[in-house]
Amino acid sequence: MFEVILFGEPMVMFAAESPGPLEDVECFTRHLAGAEVNVAIGLLRLKHSATYITRLGNDTLGRYIRNKLNKEGIDTRIIQDDRHFTGFQLKEKVLTGDPIVDYYRRNSAASHLCPGDIEDIDFSGARLLHITGIPAALSEEMREVTFHIIQKARECGLPICFDPNLRPGLWKNEDVMIQVLNKIACRCDFILPGYKEGLKLVGSDDPGKIAAYYLSQGAKMVTVKLGGRGSYTQSRDERFYQDAKPIDKIVDTVGAGDGFAVGVISGILEGLSLYKTVERANAIGALQLRHGGDNEGLPTRDMLETYLEEVKNGAFAGGY
Repeated sequence: MFEVILFGEPMVMFAAESPGPLEDVECFTRHLAGAEVNVAIGLLRLKHSATYITRLGNDTLGRYIRNKLNKEGIDTRIIQDDRHFTGFQLKEKVLTGDPIVDYYRRNSAASHLCPGDIEDIDFSGARLLHITGIPAALSEEMREVTFHIIQKARECGLPICFDPNLRPGLWKNEDVMIQVLNKIACRCDFILPGYKEGLKLVGSDDPGKIAAYYLSQGAKMVTVKLGGRGSYTQSRDERFYQDAKPIDKIVDTVGAGDGFAVGVISGILEGLSLYKTVERANAIGALQLRHGGDNEGLPTRDMLETYLEEVKNGAFAGGY
């Protein structure tokens, strides 16, 4: 039986092999991408089980994603869609900073996932539901699925972890985005916003104020990601900052937040202390920064333990 339920849109990412504007790039490397699928992959590498729910087009990219998910060993609930295409993206290669990503997902197969598609999913044996704010931005159907799956989880007493993962370009306008995402967050137990997301969603980038807002709405724990400054965590009984974990190089920032979520979720599943849970999250986020794909840097348990031991022994200087 799987431990974690996830749903969303897996995408094929074509990553530029050379720096420069995407329109000038001739060669791309193909990868599997998508926030929720990254978390599923990360959990599997730490020996946890997950099931992933989505719709895929009956096309070449859809078959590629099916094969990749199977290779990773993820339990899948895939609805085949013969009418709509599988989404993909083009990602810029950068030497510094965040890459530009062009998405081709409007009216994709995944955006047509509907509440009826999840009616036969058995929640009784699961231990946690993880969701992001991306599905609710894709379509009205996916928004209905988001609230429906939250309701099913709550009826089963399943804790819910939520990463806002803002995608402003997918929303009708900012007001709708804020209203919907805060409505989702107030139904969840563990909230993982970035400080810039907090500025949009609650009107402040102060991590204490962000955490206080969501705790007042019913959350049990809030961890605010602070980029190179680490993270701030607050629960009803604890509050603390942690510095970012040091690494030797930054190749790409994409996927670091998903790695952070992997650390939090796995720590919860294993009953780690809150401090140790967030320490793991910071470590996995840092490891993902070393790689160019969305999930190539997500570590196995041995890799994670080796990295933490290296950090403890001072193998890296400074933060990232």
